[in-house]
Amino acid sequence: MGHEQNQGAALLQMLPLLWLLPHSWAVPEASTPVWRDDLQNHTFLHTVYCQDGSPSMGLSEAYDEDQLFFFDFSQNTRVPRLPEFADWAQEQGDAAAILFDKAFCEMMIQQIGPQLDGKIPVSRGFPIAEVFTLKPLEFGKPNTLVCFVSNLFPPMLTVNWQHHSVPVEGSGPTFVSAVDGLSFQAFSYLNITPEPSDIFSCIVTHEIDRYTAIAYWVPQNALPSDLLENVLCGVAFGLGVLGIIVGIVLIIYFRKPCSG
Repeated sequence: MGHEQNQGAALLQMLPLLWLLPHSWAVPEASTPVWRDDLQNHTFLHTVYCQDGSPSMGLSEAYDEDQLFFFDFSQNTRVPRLPEFADWAQEQGDAAAILFDKAFCEMMIQQIGPQLDGKIPVSRGFPIAEVFTLKPLEFGKPNTLVCFVSNLFPPMLTVNWQHHSVPVEGSGPTFVSAVDGLSFQAFSYLNITPEPSDIFSCIVTHEIDRYTAIAYWVPQNALPSDLLENVLCGVAFGLGVLGIIVGIVLIIYFRKPCSG
């Protein structure tokens, strides 16, 4: 009996580690015929995490480490990371499994979490932020700034945008997803129309210890759209003229009578 009690206590000690273990399904690696060697395996990652913080639970889905959706538990619906994923977000075939995940998370937080509070060391990852444009930069044309956050653990953060040190409203939701190594990454998006004098900043605050990471974005290596169009037209015209000249030279050369 004492041995069984010790095993039960050990299992209870291990449960918090199971909170953050991602649920993943990969295409099984089977023996492949020689004529199918060019086929590749792909991985679909369905990650559920629970924590004593905000958000208290989260669910993300990724394909080959590229996040597709996160699940909004308040609305019971998937939220696509990019517009092109929207058609897939309506899938409801796993609704029962997601409800089970939600109930399991709530049970872990309410019943087991308080018993082990302060007994297990908590890992920390200081977030790293960088900002880039979603499309090639052209002044005066709509674009999207992407704030990419890596080395995130646990996944509790807030993301704020500023333009010339003034807070900017209208950014989309923050998308959090798991990566290999039991850490997380996050994306935040801001729609803009870039101008040469712009200075944007993405401010990431790690809620667990109030650590702040700031990434700045200023326009670099960009051409105004009108100038870019003129340059491309000039290059095309120059190549056309060069082709005509080369053609005339070749015609004259091959029409000359052979000597000797």
